[in-house]
Amino acid sequence: MTDQKTLSTGAWIQLALLALIWGGSFLSIRIALDEVGPLTSVAHRTFWAMLVLWIYIALRRDALPRDPRIWGAFFVMGLLNNVIPFGLMAWGQLHIETGLTSILNASTAIFGVLAAAIAFRDERLTPRRALGVTIGFLGVATAIGLGNLVNFDIRSLAQLAIIGGTISYAAASVWARLTLSGLRPEVAAAGMLTGSTLVTLPAAWLVEGPISLALQPDTWTAIAYYAVIATAGAYLLYYRILSSAGSGNLLLCTLLIAPVAITLGAIVRDETLPPQAYLGFALLALGLLILDGRLFRKRPTARPRPGAY
Repeated sequence: MTDQKTLSTGAWIQLALLALIWGGSFLSIRIALDEVGPLTSVAHRTFWAMLVLWIYIALRRDALPRDPRIWGAFFVMGLLNNVIPFGLMAWGQLHIETGLTSILNASTAIFGVLAAAIAFRDERLTPRRALGVTIGFLGVATAIGLGNLVNFDIRSLAQLAIIGGTISYAAASVWARLTLSGLRPEVAAAGMLTGSTLVTLPAAWLVEGPISLALQPDTWTAIAYYAVIATAGAYLLYYRILSSAGSGNLLLCTLLIAPVAITLGAIVRDETLPPQAYLGFALLALGLLILDGRLFRKRPTARPRPGAY
């Protein structure tokens, strides 16, 4: 293995698609939270996504893992990648500014690269990777507005909740590569969501009361998007990128989510992009190019053809 995985053009396209899908989930989750509680919104997300994936697997007649250790790994993955971050971030979104939430969420890439560097020899932290992540993070912060950083208060439980969710995402990416990377993406995602649902359904019922299906059409539309598309569909992409690009590179898509959310807000809700958003996009692109390494590659010297003068 090489010291660091270099992203191919195909991997960048998959990362951009994943960021586009997850960027849209911010809007849909916020719509659902107008009618249901944070834990109930998470329970809807994990249950319906799990159901869709198991139907997909049944139609494909994929073989299921028989090793109890794999099912235990599913449960841990569900906690790290769904229960903890979904719950913390849904609750955090109710109490702090959207801009600050997006900035803190983008720090997933930083924690992810650090976690991967500790866990894997082929994803070690090089000066170039550190520089690229830093510039990319500054790009996200600039696009949203550096003034939001002034509002950060370490004593704020909501802000700490968002940070806790990003750390959990980072740990999940490492755990997935260590325990689930040999499985088919749909089986890994369905198993993970099964473990999540075993926790989220009873937790939501106990804390927020019986889960009602009598919801407004807008709420059901939002749930359908973030459960079926932004969870079931997105996690199929998630595991494919994990196997080809590595856990550190996988989490770089979080740097793209906030700009996607800003753009979707401008298109769907007719929101005006602030001038600093364009500077932020430029910084983000620079950071991603540095991480990709293409700016630092030496072009091969052309050899003269025989007989050429």
